[in-house]
Amino acid sequence: MDVTVGVGAVSGVRAEEVLAAVDAVLPPGARVTGLATLDARAAEPGLVAAAAARGWPLTGHPAAALAGVEVPAPSARVAAAVGTASVAEAAALLGGARLVVGKTAHGRVTVAVAT
Repeated sequence: MDVTVGVGAVSGVRAEEVLAAVDAVLPPGARVTGLATLDARAAEPGLVAAAAARGWPLTGHPAAALAGVEVPAPSARVAAAVGTASVAEAAALLGGARLVVGKTAHGRVTVAVAT
């Protein structure tokens, strides 16, 4: 099963943190076809390094595009901080049609998976 992993993370997150969060939620047999996040985070060194380490493309989406995606677990706190109520779930859904793992916090990283 091909999946897109949506990632929300704090500034300064390390690649190891991102990869641990992804590995913790990937369904058995899933093949990651890319990481997706907020465009403002797409140049974050830890996210760039995590994607490069596994050979995954990294896509950044504008907050307005993410805000247009209906998600099961929106966050008012995230909306106030970055202009969209969802980063991980919305970014995953922009790369896939159906969430298979809803947003899951893992330390300083939040991930969601869509297929």
